[in-house]
Formats: sequence, C-alpha cells, structure tokens
Amino acid sequence: MTDLHLAACGIACAVAACAADAQTRDNYPGRPVRFIVAQTPGGSADFVGRIIADALGKRFGQQFVVDNRPGASGIIAAEITVSAPSDGHTLVLVTTSFGVNPALYKKLPYDSINDLAPITHISYAPMILVVSPSLRVQTVKELVALAQSKPAALNYGTSSIGGATQLAAELFNLTAKVKMTMIPYKGAPAMLVDLMGGRIDLSFASMPSALTHVRSGKLRAVAVTSLKRSAQVPEIPTVAENGVAGYEMVGWQGLLAPKATPQRLIQLLNREVAALVQQPDVKKQLSAEGGEPVGNSSEAFASWLKVEIAKWMTVVKAANIRTE
Repeated sequence: MTDLHLAACGIACAVAACAADAQTRDNYPGRPVRFIVAQTPGGSADFVGRIIADALGKRFGQQFVVDNRPGASGIIAAEITVSAPSDGHTLVLVTTSFGVNPALYKKLPYDSINDLAPITHISYAPMILVVSPSLRVQTVKELVALAQSKPAALNYGTSSIGGATQLAAELFNLTAKVKMTMIPYKGAPAMLVDLMGGRIDLSFASMPSALTHVRSGKLRAVAVTSLKRSAQVPEIPTVAENGVAGYEMVGWQGLLAPKATPQRLIQLLNREVAALVQQPDVKKQLSAEGGEPVGNSSEAFASWLKVEIAKWMTVVKAANIRTE
C-alpha cells in the first residue's frame, strides 16, 4: 500500500471516529431522562416543560419523562435534582420562585448559585399593571405622581404573600420611590373582582388572567412589566419606558441540571433547547401562555440568575416580606 493510500485510510478512519463520537454526543441518553417540573400538572411551567421534554425525546430518540414535583415554592424539585447523579439523566425546569427563594427562606437545602448547573433560560412572561377604571390614571408617570402625592393611600391587590403580584408591586415601590399599601387575597380571581369593582386601586396581574378584562373595558392596562414591549400587546408601553427606568418583573422558566453534569451535555442540551424555543410552532404555544422565548447561552443564564437573586434579596428585605 502506498503512502498516499495509507494517508487516505488514516483520514477516513479519523472522519469515521469523529462521526461516531459526534453521534455518541448527540444521542447521550442511555436510559429514560427524568425531567422534573417544579409545578403541578396543568400549570404554565408544566405546559412549557412538556413541550420541551417531548421535543427532546423526539430529538434523541429517547424518553424524557416529566416528573411533577410541586411544593415548597419549587424547593422540593430543586433539592431532588441537587441530590441526583450528574450524568445528564436528571433535569429540572424551575420558575420565578427559584430566584426569589433565597430571599424568602432563611435556609435552603442547597445553594441556588453553586449547586446546580444552568442550561438555558427557556422563556419569560411579562405581567401587566392594571388599574380600576375609577382610578384616574392613564400612564405610569401619572400613577407615580399620584402615589407620591398621597403616600400609602393607594392600595394594590396581591394574590399571595411573597408571590409574583406582591413582588412586582414592592419592586415598583422601591424603584419608583413610592409607597402603596398591600391588600392580600386568597387567589387572583377574588382580587380581580374587587379591582374591577373599584374596591382596590391596582394590581400587577398575569397576562392571561387580566387581558380578557382589559379588552372588555372592565380594567385599564397601564404598562407591561418586561424591559421590552410584549408581542401580545405591543401597544402597551413598559413600566421602564414610561417613567421607572430599569424596572423589570417577569415570570420565567429555566432549565438546570446537577452541578457536575459534564459540560458537553450542558452544551448539547443548551443548543437543542435554544433552537427549539425559536421554532414558530413552539413560539405560538408559548405565546398562548403569555410567554416570550429566550434560549440564551448557559453562561448568560447563569449571570442573569445571579442578578435576579440579588434583586429579590434587596426587594424582600426592603419590603420586610415574610413567608415563614
């Protein structure tokens, strides 16, 4: 065999080896993957989780089995994941509470930053600042001016202590330098009924729960809480652009793995999920839940989580929010 033939054979073997290695990397699941969702079946996180798990299962030709582990604001799901083997066969979809829990709970059974490996920020969902039709404000600037002229006189409804509606309002208090009074409710429906009836002044509500009432004229939408306008209601300005610079409060979902999960698996999952959430059909499904796709790098998601956790530490301390 000539040197040329030997070289050609060597190149062919190297190409085959690379192809085999690539195939191994792209088809890593050796058994069903446990896809933990920190929410009950039927919720928005469960909806997103099942979309992701189903797509990954089809992509890898393997089962990604959704395991709903609600309770303790997502702490149970995160703790299970921290204790799982770091082999890519356990993933967890976490939500907004993951970034808030370090501020609300004195001691968690894990370190939110150091004990889990971020894969990607899947999506976020803006909230919407709505006011009673009887409150004579049309913009955030007018609301801030009114709140500053009458400290603690305006009241906002919240559907749970330490939940998204209260956190959004207390972030607004802190960022806009105003003081509004909390009126607690046992759930969003009762809160919205009182808001429509003028018994409370305003609330930061989820998009799906409030938009029907906004479109019927029973509530007035003042702003959305994301940094950029929502694709669902592009005509409604953001809080940040309308007088309270830097304000952002969104519900979100992100994908994490046990800390020592091999980086090649983190990168593989990141690539697949990031591409998935940008597909038109998936974007449409996310939009139905008020969501917007993200799909950023694992490094960007890790940095964002640190900022998110620090933000809520500041807000919870300033508002003296207690849940335990």
